[in-house]
Amino acid sequence: MNAAFHQPERIARANGIELCYEIFGDADAEPMLMIMGLGAQMIHWDDDFCRQLAARGFRVIRFDNRDIGKSSKLTGGKRLTPLELLKLRFLKIPIAAPYKLSDMAKDVIGLMDALGIKSAHIVGASMGGMIAQEIAISFPQRVRSLTSIMSTTGNPKVPSPSREATAVLMAPPPATKEEYFARFAQTWKVLRVGSFPEDEALDRARAERTFERGLNPAGVGRQLRAILASGSRKQRLAAVKAPTLVIHGTVDPLVRPEGGKDTAASIPGAKLLMIEGMGHALPIPMWPQVIDAIDKHAHAASAKAMH
Repeated sequence: MNAAFHQPERIARANGIELCYEIFGDADAEPMLMIMGLGAQMIHWDDDFCRQLAARGFRVIRFDNRDIGKSSKLTGGKRLTPLELLKLRFLKIPIAAPYKLSDMAKDVIGLMDALGIKSAHIVGASMGGMIAQEIAISFPQRVRSLTSIMSTTGNPKVPSPSREATAVLMAPPPATKEEYFARFAQTWKVLRVGSFPEDEALDRARAERTFERGLNPAGVGRQLRAILASGSRKQRLAAVKAPTLVIHGTVDPLVRPEGGKDTAASIPGAKLLMIEGMGHALPIPMWPQVIDAIDKHAHAASAKAMH
């Protein structure tokens, strides 16, 4: 078992586009696909977070979603306006989108095909959790277990984000590199909720790495449209057969705790883990609890599948 094994970034053809991916852990270990959230590159699954999961006996695969980092950039979709959001909310006028979450789910399946992976443990955070849910609904045979973190069902009854979190989400793209670094630190301060010195010390380096890998504000806008155009998965989640773990922070300002509770209530047999004091982020002090939960859940699902 070689948990230290690391395959640097490569590009795979998947679902007609290119996805940049990276692997931690032994080739023979159980595959675990990590799906990141809106506007977040794969490096938001921190290197050490991935290494620690790999050390538990998984082949951890992280990747950039379409329209982010080093994966394919798509086209179309103007910047979302507050008026469109109001029309959606009050008049139920759908948001136009160049692609939906179901297309992003097919990207993941395409990546699995490219890597020769028949089935995997699927872990998604925020929008990544929504994509993971789509995979579990539409491609049940590819999912060994599902872990949905700080995500939601798309149910409009889930309370809206806080004003601060909405402001962070809808802020216009920064004009300069320095402005980007300041915005990065401010965004994570709002999303982490509270003081996390270890993470704050890393914000600058994380921002620089994200910046160097490439920003795509228009792509983030398209991803946001995909979320809003995809509607509610609540009814369809009743058909999910995969063993499911839902993890959510008690003080999440962006996807409210009710989003996690609604997800767990919608999937038969789902387990819900609420993490005290966790916002819309995976700060370093929370890692042991999160990694432990994912590890136990995935291994239990595999053991059950053996019988």
